[in-house]
Amino acid sequence: MLADVIDLLACPLCGARTHLAGGSVRCGSGHSFDVARQGYVNMLTRPAGTADTPDMVAARARFLDAGHYAPLARRLARLCAGAEVVADAGAGTGHYLAAALGDGAVGIALDVSKHALRRAARAHPRVGAVVADVWRPLPVGDDRVDVLLNVFAPRNAPEFARVLRPGGTLVVVTPGPGHLRPLVERLGLLSVDEDKERRLEESLGGAFTREGEETEEFTLSLGHEEVGAVVGMGPSAWHTRPEELAAGIGDLPDPVEVSASFRVSRWAART
Repeated sequence: MLADVIDLLACPLCGARTHLAGGSVRCGSGHSFDVARQGYVNMLTRPAGTADTPDMVAARARFLDAGHYAPLARRLARLCAGAEVVADAGAGTGHYLAAALGDGAVGIALDVSKHALRRAARAHPRVGAVVADVWRPLPVGDDRVDVLLNVFAPRNAPEFARVLRPGGTLVVVTPGPGHLRPLVERLGLLSVDEDKERRLEESLGGAFTREGEETEEFTLSLGHEEVGAVVGMGPSAWHTRPEELAAGIGDLPDPVEVSASFRVSRWAART
């Protein structure tokens, strides 16, 4: 799987091109990064920030693999149609990246969580999974990516612009204001920041121009176990006590209708 993308990668320490050598990825300057037996390569150059835990990754896999966010995955696939190289910064389990790859396309899954990339490495036969910190230089060469996905993940505008080829597209997915209602109110989950769109513009506006925005909204009917999974896979998992969450879920209707709301924006790098 890494063989399909090795020519697209770059050493995060010196920027040199990389090659596979036995059980490692190496560059011409002699820097070496181990390939795990699960198929991903760890190219972190220093300890990174908070990463998804095994429990969060398992919850995300259960929820997404059940098809609950399939309309969003299909929309991303349409936006990636015709792309030869798709990367996902904050790929998680690789669910959206795998769905976005057309015939012959290859994908680079970038995430700080090795637990997530164990799944991403086998999400698609043409996906290469790389442990990387989005706040550091990305281990991807200049002008290599046709479409860069960023779904509910941090953004590094200068690095995103660097790895995109001329004419490439950055696709950013953020939660809409009604996302996961009524769970947000009933379970005390983190709500969508009212300044999120302003902060998105500030984070990307210096390096990118917004080309358009679409909204994807639909209603889900979730049982209690599925509610636990959607809460457990997101940032609220860091801020809820398991016993309180279980009690709150028990008080919900079974099933409960839940709103899914996403803003999908498209950006072009400034020349």
